[in-house]
Amino acid sequence: MGTFIAIVLAAVLTQNFITVKTYGICPFLGVSKKTNSAIGMGIAVTLVMAIATAVTYPLYEYVMVPLGIDFLEIIFFIFIIAALVQMIEQIIKKLSPSLYKAMGIYLPLITTNCAVLGVCELVIGDMSSIIGEAAMNTGWAVLYAVFAGVGFTLVMVIMSGLREKLNNYGEMPKAIKGFPIAMITASIICMAFTVFSYIQL
Repeated sequence: MGTFIAIVLAAVLTQNFITVKTYGICPFLGVSKKTNSAIGMGIAVTLVMAIATAVTYPLYEYVMVPLGIDFLEIIFFIFIIAALVQMIEQIIKKLSPSLYKAMGIYLPLITTNCAVLGVCELVIGDMSSIIGEAAMNTGWAVLYAVFAGVGFTLVMVIMSGLREKLNNYGEMPKAIKGFPIAMITASIICMAFTVFSYIQL
């Protein structure tokens, strides 16, 4: 139970992919203008993270390492992630054309989103600071990926909510309108999340 809680807290709060690791900043700033598109992007990234980890972790551990080709991990992982993104892109296009349009170019860019590749790489590396003495396995890897996606979505939703509030607040000074106020907002969110770094896992 302790390992489960440590993984959840690390993935969502103390080691959040956006606010701590600064992975996936491109969709974070680009798709967080509206809450609906932010939620959609968060769910899509979470799905890709979970499925990609469920495929790449056992592939790495039980195929690539025994065959001695683990040095090709990044190439294999990118191919798998690209295939999953294409599949999810077609599903969203079919089921929700409006969401597909709102995500725009950022949906296919999940393929090169370092947060997705990052989670696949992290779970095959040294996770002892999070899982302690527990042995890493596919279950823990997928759990970490799912909650890393939840953490990603949480920050996306917070950012989009704040940006919507700021847009409704009134006329912004020209010097900070648009991208500058988005960067200021993102910085404040990141500073707020540093509070969670004091949680002892």
